[in-house]
Amino acid sequence: MKITHLEAWPVQMRLATPYTIAYETIDHTVNIFLRIETDRGITGYGCAAPDLEVTGETPEGTLSFLNDLALPELRRRDPLRTAYLLERLRPHIAVHPSAIAAIDMALFDILGKSAGIPLWKLLGGFRSRMITSVTIGILPLDATLEEARKWTGAGFHSLKIKGGADVDSDIERLLAVRREVGEKIELRFDANQGYTVEDSVKFVEAVRPARPELIEQPTHRGEPDLLGRVTGSVHIPVMADESLMSLRDAFRLARRNLVDMVNVKLMKVGGISEALQINSVARSAGLEVMVGCMDEAALAIAAGLHFALARPNVAYADLDGHLELLEDPSEGAVLLREGYLYPTDKPGLGFELQ
Repeated sequence: MKITHLEAWPVQMRLATPYTIAYETIDHTVNIFLRIETDRGITGYGCAAPDLEVTGETPEGTLSFLNDLALPELRRRDPLRTAYLLERLRPHIAVHPSAIAAIDMALFDILGKSAGIPLWKLLGGFRSRMITSVTIGILPLDATLEEARKWTGAGFHSLKIKGGADVDSDIERLLAVRREVGEKIELRFDANQGYTVEDSVKFVEAVRPARPELIEQPTHRGEPDLLGRVTGSVHIPVMADESLMSLRDAFRLARRNLVDMVNVKLMKVGGISEALQINSVARSAGLEVMVGCMDEAALAIAAGLHFALARPNVAYADLDGHLELLEDPSEGAVLLREGYLYPTDKPGLGFELQ
């Protein structure tokens, strides 16, 4: 089999409801879609979600890298030699992680379609569905409670509350959400690097009655020792997100026992291949894994879901980045029922772009 044609193009999608996190407000996103065609009539699809703040990429830079460097490298190659092709692109992974994630997805999509098997089964097939949390951005108290009612009423079992701008407000909001949704809903909290160590400890102690499952990336990613101090000072698991950008980061976090959990996002780390290796490092160190996402089209969410379903160590999913995207060309690439995500169970990633 040979790759015969490659195409990448941008799609801008508005969010039905803009949201705010510790350092910005988001009302739209641009994803770069990728098509890889072969001489056997099998086509693979991928999707990049560049984010200057998180991945260090812009849509323009991602598109340029794909068209000018990466795609010419793949032309006439055998797409089933995924390790060989991705290793050739690996020198660029630190600068273009979401672009390489899109290529990785498309190659795995071709592999699954060639085998006639859904990717989650091809990669291991540990589970067939997964609960996902849904995110509530930084909002006034009344609006936060309204969002909590909306999502739990829609069948979600897990809420992730964003904070990090004001610790006292965050405490009030999380306690109020617990009172509003009752005891059975899982609550997670993400400070998005907005806290000091002291803020983190204050927050965790104050919200004990709310029983949050975890606190995600409370301190700045540039100071990993602060993350370690929080981990050693609080009674709930501490998760690294922005501090985990690569396989090397996973090794450093694990070796120094700086966190209890890691959030693996395909767009940050460069795709499923890298995520599998990071997961192995985490498992060897006794760290649980969450698969997370950016503002991603359903096709990219599908890739994260297939990875999560394949491995027992991926205990949590935060794959809600597609839920409020308008005019997503890959809508339907994953299925949502009562707060659980399911794959389509078609071969590969399970979706064909029109």
